[in-house]
Amino acid sequence: MASRATRLTRALRRVEPPPRAVDWSIFALVVFETLSGVLSLGAGHPANGLLFVAHGVAGLSLVVLVGCKLYRVRRRVLDARLRDRHTALSVLLAVVALASLGTGIAWVLGVEVRIGFWTLLNVHIGFGLLVVPVLFFHLRARFRPPRPVDFAERRRALQYGAILVFGAATYRATETVGALRGVGRRFTGSRPLPPGEGNDAFPVTSWVADDPDPVDPADWSLSVAGLVDRPLELNRSDLTPDETRSVLLDCTSGWYTEQHWTGVKLGDALDTAGVHSSARWVTVRSVTGFRWSFPIAEAREMLLATHVGGDPLSHGHGAPLRLVAQNRRGFQWVKWVDVVEVRRRRDPAQWLAVLVSGFG
Repeated sequence: MASRATRLTRALRRVEPPPRAVDWSIFALVVFETLSGVLSLGAGHPANGLLFVAHGVAGLSLVVLVGCKLYRVRRRVLDARLRDRHTALSVLLAVVALASLGTGIAWVLGVEVRIGFWTLLNVHIGFGLLVVPVLFFHLRARFRPPRPVDFAERRRALQYGAILVFGAATYRATETVGALRGVGRRFTGSRPLPPGEGNDAFPVTSWVADDPDPVDPADWSLSVAGLVDRPLELNRSDLTPDETRSVLLDCTSGWYTEQHWTGVKLGDALDTAGVHSSARWVTVRSVTGFRWSFPIAEAREMLLATHVGGDPLSHGHGAPLRLVAQNRRGFQWVKWVDVVEVRRRRDPAQWLAVLVSGFG
């Protein structure tokens, strides 16, 4: 038994990069996973599918490197004589990283667990974001600069190639297992809701705290302003719903539903206002200050919905007016729309507005 363990240890050492290379590779993959994860929140078009594949393969490759790291430092954690004042931070980083990786894998495999209003996908995102500050504090405590020698050998390229092949093969295997279990995920990772139509067919979700008091239709109006010839101020009677479309809503909470949305085409409102030739972007804003910008050609094809599944929109689903943005993620389907602004450039403050809207 001892000789078998020794052979296993030697085999692992042959495929494991040097300690410093492992540490900086983990750092690089965490940065990539964070950036790709944030970008994926706004990537709803099937053309963005490769981003999600890269995120999954990198995450599973990270499992190998984290395993190498934990195996290497296990004695410094388990032996009280070897611990120092930074050991607790290292343990916290390991717990948060494993929780992020584990919840992500469990979601792909079809595990159904809810923590309050959060799905496992929400938990995965939360732990993933928490890894970043904990990792930076960890680096401050145990910083060792990278050395070219740790990455220079041909053997190193083979080792990293093997790790990426493992990540890709495992990614494919988890997707296959999820499919065999009947988990009908989209390329974004979202799962289908049971069939149904109307307000009660899908959950009411709000981004951060973006949830105002019900909007009084008598006091509400839609402003079309910015780079237009004739600024408009439209009330409910000016909006005659005349177009119905079947459009899929993919929420970053991990679900999707296809509904029949009825309303007016945003392009028609822009044509009535008369768009300047210099206009390139359209910002759609909520009564809460939440807003998002879209290229003008894409915005023209969007729908300003007043109904879903034949029913008037409920307050939770954005009444009196909600943007229907095909191939965009759910948080970009702006609710409680009251302003459409035509611009030369994308709104530079939209991300800040997304984070703070609803707190005022």
